[in-house]
Amino acid sequence: MFTSAINIADAATPTRAIAAALCLGMLGLTGCHRAPPAEHAKGADAAQPSPKEETQNEDTKEGAQGVTLTAEQAQKLGVATEPAKPIQYTAETSGFGVVISHDTIATAVAELTTAQAAGRQSRAALERVHRLIGTPGAMSADAVESAARQADTDGAALALAEQRLTAIIGTGPRGGAAKNGPELRELASGKIKLLRATFPLGALEGSAPATLRAAHLDALSPGAAHPAQGWSVNSVWAAPADATLPGRSFFGLVKNGDAAEGERLLVWAPGTGPSQQGVRVPTASLVISDGKYWCYVETKPNVYVRRQISPDRPVADGYFVTEGIAAGDEMVTAAAGLLLARETNPSTEAD
Repeated sequence: MFTSAINIADAATPTRAIAAALCLGMLGLTGCHRAPPAEHAKGADAAQPSPKEETQNEDTKEGAQGVTLTAEQAQKLGVATEPAKPIQYTAETSGFGVVISHDTIATAVAELTTAQAAGRQSRAALERVHRLIGTPGAMSADAVESAARQADTDGAALALAEQRLTAIIGTGPRGGAAKNGPELRELASGKIKLLRATFPLGALEGSAPATLRAAHLDALSPGAAHPAQGWSVNSVWAAPADATLPGRSFFGLVKNGDAAEGERLLVWAPGTGPSQQGVRVPTASLVISDGKYWCYVETKPNVYVRRQISPDRPVADGYFVTEGIAAGDEMVTAAAGLLLARETNPSTEAD
């Protein structure tokens, strides 16, 4: 009986060994497929875009495609376009200006006119006295001296009136301040406005520029009440230094424009650097979004794509750009703001 027990134990030993080996194999397989570390799981989750990111990506893609309208929708929105015009741009020097009130000029001109009339009269009286010397109608020596003294007095008053006017408006306008010509009389009446422009020290060298360009202070803002039309300022001449604003000053005549007396303006003088070739973006084309300046270009019939521009180079009636827009591109000049609203909110419908 003892022997049989030993045999049974010996027979069971291989079975236990096989079972142990199978258990070890199962544990090995389980170890090969253990759960990934937490950071790996986090990275995998981050690789999948969230619903919000997917929406933003779709919005960006839609914005790149622009706004597509039907012909009827474009007509309802009032969309209008015009081809981009090629222009040459020369860097300008910017400064500030102020429109001089004409009452000061009128007072000085009135004094000058009065002094000129008195001077003519006294000179004529003196000449008449001199012609009568040695004739039966000759005047006394005292009368001759009195006429000479009056002529000298009126001459001094005339010189003073001329100096006062020169101190106000310099040596211009055309013909000189002392000539009291038609332009000076129009300045005194307010028909022509006198602009005093001041530029930073060292910005302009040499003689006075031939012309200047002026605009309202809000001219650089898209949608401004006063477009950056850049009135031409002609007959420019040197002005006395401005005690309140360091720099070099000039006077100029503004014959067209709606600038008010006493108003401060932006002023530009032509530069001397090489010119650049580009296109003009009309002021009416600009819209602002996210602090950036944009305009819309019709790339296909009734398909409008937004392009970013830089407003740092204003020109007459618009802005000069060299990138993003080519000459001949159809630029939206009306309803650009409505296109922006429709692009940023596609559910907006044309009224």
